[in-house]
Amino acid sequence: MKLYQYPNCSTCRQASKFLRENGVDVTSIDISKQPPTEAELEAMLAVYDGDIGKLFNRSGVRYRELKLKDSLPTMSSQQAIKLLAGDGKLIKRPFLITDHGQGVVGFKADAWQEFV
Repeated sequence: MKLYQYPNCSTCRQASKFLRENGVDVTSIDISKQPPTEAELEAMLAVYDGDIGKLFNRSGVRYRELKLKDSLPTMSSQQAIKLLAGDGKLIKRPFLITDHGQGVVGFKADAWQEFV
């Protein structure tokens, strides 16, 4: 599994600790330096039944700077995927994905326990 995270994010640190404590082996990747691929984002979009908004970090500075609250509803999924793949700070984190395209974004211990 890959854990896309931002080192300064306290929620990401909680998720990483949770995974270690549960014996889950992951490859940790700095999401700001190497965002998930378009294929990984598309797989995660399928996990969330096509709800592209679930993949965006809606509380982030970049989200506000780009005024995505207004433009996201009219954006195609493909446009949104390209935008996310180009800027990891737009992606909700932590972002955990398997090699088979299953995953979860954001950290909620109950959901992650069920997933892993």
